[in-house]
Order: sequence, then C-alpha cells, then structure tokens
Amino acid sequence: MASVGIIAEYNPFHNGHLYQLNEIKKKYPNDTIVIAMSGNFTQRGEPAVIDKWTRAKLAIENGADLVIEIPYAFTTQSADYYSYAAITLLESLKVEKLIFGSESNDIEDITEIAKAQLEEKDFDKLVKIYSKFGYNYPTALSLALKDLTGKTIKEPNDILGITYIKTILKHNYKIEPTTIKRTNQYHNKYLTGTISSATSIRENLNNLEKIKDTVPKNTYEVLTKETIHKKEDYFNFLKYKIITEEHLDKYHLVEKDLEIKLKKEILTTKTYEELIQKVKSKHQTYSKISRALLHILCNYTKEEAKENKQIKYIRLLSFNNKGRAYLNKYKKEIELPTISKIVKEKDKMLELELNTTKIYVLPYNEQEYKKEYQTNLYIKENEND
Repeated sequence: MASVGIIAEYNPFHNGHLYQLNEIKKKYPNDTIVIAMSGNFTQRGEPAVIDKWTRAKLAIENGADLVIEIPYAFTTQSADYYSYAAITLLESLKVEKLIFGSESNDIEDITEIAKAQLEEKDFDKLVKIYSKFGYNYPTALSLALKDLTGKTIKEPNDILGITYIKTILKHNYKIEPTTIKRTNQYHNKYLTGTISSATSIRENLNNLEKIKDTVPKNTYEVLTKETIHKKEDYFNFLKYKIITEEHLDKYHLVEKDLEIKLKKEILTTKTYEELIQKVKSKHQTYSKISRALLHILCNYTKEEAKENKQIKYIRLLSFNNKGRAYLNKYKKEIELPTISKIVKEKDKMLELELNTTKIYVLPYNEQEYKKEYQTNLYIKENEND
C-alpha cells in the first residue's frame, strides 16, 4: 500500500488544510494519508485551541486515513527536535512520501540548501555570528544560507521544509520529500478570505461568525460547542509557579538570565502575552520564551529533557478503514510499539503525556485527562459515516 505523510498541528483544522488533503488525493488517489500531529500543546509553546482527540477526528472526517501523535517532549521544542520526532514516526510506519506546504514550491532548491547546511562546516558558525549581531534565528539562518549558497530563503514553511529534509538526510531515511504550494501566509494575523492562516483564525476566535467561511463545517461546529483553550486561561497558574519556585532554571530552556527577568517582571504583569513581550529579546525569541514558560507550567525539567531524546512508541489517535488496513499490512514490519492508550506499565514519556494533559485541562475543571487511559480512537468505518 502506497502512503503519504503530513506533519501538522491542525490548530484548528481549516480550509487550507482541507485544500492540501484534496490536492494530495487528486495526485495520489490510492495512497494512505498518514498525519503526524502535535498533541495538546503546540510547537510554538501554546495550548492547542481544541484537544488532540477532537483534532484527530476532524482530520479523519476531512480526508486523512491515520493520525498519530507527536509526543510533548518533541512537539514543544525547536524545529530540529520537532522534525526528528515527526519524520521518525512516519519512517517507522513505512510511509513513503512526505508532503509539506512550501511558499517557493521548489523541492530541488530546498534540498540543495538542506544539503549545504549539513555539509558546510562553517554554517553553524555563521549563524552564531549573525545572532551575535542581534539578528533573530530565522534571519541569521537566512543570511548564513545566502553567504554559503547564494540563495535566499525567508519564508517559514520553506525554512521548516529545510529542517525536514535535513532530518531525512542525516538519518538516511527512505521517506521521499515533496512540496505542495502554500496558498496563504503562515503567520498572517488577518483573515484573507476562505483560505486564511491558522494564526488569523486563532486571532478571531472571540468572534466565531468572522471565521465561519474559513473552516470546514465540522470544525466550525466543534468551535461553537467545545471548550476553546486559550493561553491566557493558564496565566495565573504560571504566575503562581514563577513567584513560588526558588529555582526556575531547572526547567527546560530556562537559563539564569531568563529566570532573573521573569522574577523581576512577574509581579507587575497581568497577562501571559504581556510577560512574553517584557522578557523577550534579540537573543530570546518569542517562540523560545513561550516554550520555556510552558515547560515551567508543565514542570518539565532539563533532566527530563535529557532522558527524552528518542522516540519510543507510536501513539494512535484516529483512523478509518483504510488506515486500519495499512496498520494491519505493516504491523509485523513496524518495530516501535503501537499504542492507543496509557497502560499501567510505567514509561516516562507516556507519564509526561498524562501529566501535561492534566495541565491542559486544568483551567476548565474537566476530566478529559482520563481519556489518556482509555481507547479514544475515532474510527470512521466507511465513507458514508
């Protein structure tokens, strides 16, 4: 069975995602579409607006065949770690092709740049030099690439695509990368019609009528009925931890200078967003600060991060009959254990997943974390369901 892999957050699932799935189905009508998806927290260091089980269900209802979870230990990291986990999971499932959105839609150019990053000894040095001059990481990366290859690449999806290809090359994976043209700007905060960025949709969640035409009908119904998770709902819990913890630098990504800033600013700060803006700098980007704060909130330490360097399992979230047939076909070849729930046996990465889910539901006094113990797979039996 031929297969296609997508790395996604679906935060939330919108018309752009639907367009991508439909285009893939046109090009590869017989392939099984496998989604490696972030869990309850995203790579930007924020709570997903809808829980992972519901997002997985929406993906299946809109055309995916199988959805697996990227664990918290990798989802809430920099692009390199995120990419390693997602592609390792897809490779472990014998997925043949990786398709990602790209502004340039030039896979040859992106691959050439990825090879240059791996092969050029001076690349990392150049990035560090540009960073010391005050450029943020994406800009420093782009400038270093231009120096070494003569090529300029600034768009976020192309940069992420380079990271994917570097992972494939570095680990000698068989999965073949290819691109699909991105139809909107990744970080655009303004709605741009029926296909708008996830960022712009999240910015307008307080007025659901404005986003009604930007998402599929089932996504809209979920947004009107289910709890929408917002980072500001977690601020008081975070504030309490920052005030009462003696040593914040034990947490992953929190260095001493950041700890000092947080301790200084927290007492006069009223919102999560305000805190990030107060402590971020040229050398500490918004996303890195956001991830560091999340690790404080979730009690994720540097020691734990050292232990969670390898993918240990494949966590199923949802599938349809086609996805089930794919799993059955390759089950003897898949070396990693495939699970659908947390069992009594202790595993530190799964224990982390359970604990972060408890934090995810904390502001809403829900019992949703119990789903971690249950088989909550949404299984679409046929196309008419």
